[in-house]
Amino acid sequence: MTGRVVSWLVIAVCSVLLLCSGLFSAVFVGGGAGVPAGCYMPADASASASSPLVDLTPPAGGFDPIGDWSSEQVGNAATIVTVGVQLGIPPRGWVIAVATAMQESTLTNLPHLGAGNDHDSVGLFQQRPSQGWGTVAQLMDPGYASMNFFRALRRVDGWQSMALTDAAQAVQTSAYPGAYATWEDDATTLVGALTGLAGQLGDCGANVGPMGWTQPIIAEVGSGFRTADRPSHDGVDFSVGKGTAIHAAASGVVTRVRCNAIDVRTGGDWGCDRDGNPELTSGCGWYVDIEHPNPGGPGGVIVTRYCHLLTRPAVAEGERVVAGQVIGVAGSSGHSSGPHLHYEVHLGDHSPATAVDPVAFHRLVCAPLGRFAGTPPPCEPSPDA
Repeated sequence: MTGRVVSWLVIAVCSVLLLCSGLFSAVFVGGGAGVPAGCYMPADASASASSPLVDLTPPAGGFDPIGDWSSEQVGNAATIVTVGVQLGIPPRGWVIAVATAMQESTLTNLPHLGAGNDHDSVGLFQQRPSQGWGTVAQLMDPGYASMNFFRALRRVDGWQSMALTDAAQAVQTSAYPGAYATWEDDATTLVGALTGLAGQLGDCGANVGPMGWTQPIIAEVGSGFRTADRPSHDGVDFSVGKGTAIHAAASGVVTRVRCNAIDVRTGGDWGCDRDGNPELTSGCGWYVDIEHPNPGGPGGVIVTRYCHLLTRPAVAEGERVVAGQVIGVAGSSGHSSGPHLHYEVHLGDHSPATAVDPVAFHRLVCAPLGRFAGTPPPCEPSPDA
């Protein structure tokens, strides 16, 4: 479609991730039968992360209409999504924002309409200058209004696990708080069409176990911990589709967000915004380390590491995250032969010396790794975990 200006939002789609409720309420980190391989996938799963990033310039002649939404309305939705990508907002946030604008303005950049208008509300989100959102001129800029919405959404504790209508209401404080839910399906369809997501902007809510841990990704464990053929493999691998959401395994503080991809031929930077190579590249690619408190344990912390992300992670160093929060999406950056998550657990610090088998560890914290057709293995809690 002409709206390919956003087709590589799919990359950034990946920068983030859908934490969901309602439409996104139980598909990804739910465990049990019927859980899909990932929360969402690009339409072209072979797409390379080296493709160009987001271009705000509308295509010649404007966007094609999508369903009942006109070219103008689709263009405004594209702006909302693009701003969300640029701010590192997970895809769930894009859907919330588009649904909100559908309710507030039918995705039309409305000027102040005088006495008949609701107070002094203007723009896509009907934000009010008198409430400190900005000047009328600023709020009539769809990009500025979208930025306002996303920044306010970020300040809502736990928004990623809320029902869409609750998250939207927390930002908008509407007299009709239930109305946003009406637009969830429409917003999902429109965002999916713009980004190329293959109909899987679905639930990514995380089921957190009784000890506060969850699976970082729902998939079979592939390459194992320090096997005979890979004795220095300090974690486990999950082969998943490019763009599959990755969740924080437990609450904690992000301590590292790095790009680690070296061209072994030159020792120079390979870069992480493109696929790596199993023979030409070393390093973890885009990766995240999270420290989780472990009073009485070695070093007082447990460190989890998430490697080979598709794009820059959706979290920042120093940020507090909650168990199940989407922190990025799976890719193939760094030393990698295909899209997967490499996941490590360390007891005490970030070094290889403290790495433990994530499969055994997750059994002990009642969040077993893998995909289960029925009831997962029984919990084997350990007071030292």
